[in-house]
Amino acid sequence: MKLILCTLIFFMIFSNAEAYDPLDPFGNITIKWDIMSWTPDGYVAVVTMNNFQMFRHIMSPGWTLGWSWAKKEVIWTMVGAQTTEQGDCSKFKGNTPHCCQRTPTIVDLLPGVPYNQQFSNCCKGGVVASWGQDPAGAVSAFQVSVGLAGTSNKTVKLPKNFTLLGPGPGYTCGPAKIVPSTVFLTPDHRRKTQALMTWNVTCTYSQFLASKNPTCCVSFSSFYNDTITPCPSCSCGCQNKNNCIRSNSNQLKQVGINTPRKDNAPLLQCTHHMCPIRVHWHVKINYRDYWRVKIAITNFNYKMNYTQWTLVAQHPNLDNVTQVFSFDYKPLVPYQSINDTGMFYGMKFYNDLLMEAGPFGNVQSEVLLQKNKETFTLKQGWAFPRKVYFNGDECKLPPPDAYPVLPNSAEGNPISLFTLAASVSAMLMILYVW
Repeated sequence: MKLILCTLIFFMIFSNAEAYDPLDPFGNITIKWDIMSWTPDGYVAVVTMNNFQMFRHIMSPGWTLGWSWAKKEVIWTMVGAQTTEQGDCSKFKGNTPHCCQRTPTIVDLLPGVPYNQQFSNCCKGGVVASWGQDPAGAVSAFQVSVGLAGTSNKTVKLPKNFTLLGPGPGYTCGPAKIVPSTVFLTPDHRRKTQALMTWNVTCTYSQFLASKNPTCCVSFSSFYNDTITPCPSCSCGCQNKNNCIRSNSNQLKQVGINTPRKDNAPLLQCTHHMCPIRVHWHVKINYRDYWRVKIAITNFNYKMNYTQWTLVAQHPNLDNVTQVFSFDYKPLVPYQSINDTGMFYGMKFYNDLLMEAGPFGNVQSEVLLQKNKETFTLKQGWAFPRKVYFNGDECKLPPPDAYPVLPNSAEGNPISLFTLAASVSAMLMILYVW
């Protein structure tokens, strides 16, 4: 019995730890239900999805939201979203509900739908930006009219068993909780109104649940060592090794080779690491008061391009970034007193789209950092990042003993060329006299 109890406690702690991200400790997706009016057999609610994650967004093909009704509710109408199936509505005469399923599945509408089907912050194909990159785009909403439900705060039963795909697995949603009603301001900001009832659902992300393998890897190089430290072999697992395509294959000339599949299955270029994304960190130049790093992101997936991509790096010198040349940059300071993490992302309409694998499947930038004379060093891999994330997932780094190292002469006490030349000249003079 003690063994079973200890096992349960271990898994509870482990699962909670996996959903906690130390670089974004407060990140989550909050789904808010606001009942705006009562109807003869239910209510009309506005459902708003806010992405409070600093660097993890929901990319195409977008979010999928699901829940289970507490009773026998139906969805009469929806604006700004739709269910994927109607279900069996044969018992209804006359007006037919939009959905009669006990566990409806909701998706966002695509851009360009007629105006009478649109709602504020809807119709983006389920794409939701991260809070740190674009707060205005980090929200999605729709309106739903629910029937066969309670018609007052005391008789309404909250939906349960919420699920969220964004677009794949990884999110775990808690139970719905009643919270103080949302307050709204009229357009002239002179009057306040409030929802009749509000409840929230909080969903957190776990990379462990999303994928058993990393989805990106990191390689290193430097100006002081000709050796390039590659991504570790099979960094992202080698399960796709038999289905990969070589970069010079004639299959790449086929029509539709870059068309995404419905299940979003990748078509990877054959590499030793077998990752869709590789991040390369190159220590480029060492000035007297500054040092420069080049960052390159390469896409090896022929069926996926990345819109609104984000790259997060953790390094102690990111507290003194002087200039980022081709990316936008934002420091991430979740703990206020520690400023060692930053988010890089593409400039809008310039390089915020990382194309599929091929000649245009990469983006790059350089970063100029000011030295802290007390901490700066090129020894022992200090110039390389401690953690790297791409699109919110942590990347596989090389082992520390494989990092580029300084030449032996530079690892000890530095000796100037003048001193070395003088010593050699003195030795030659002694030999000549002798």
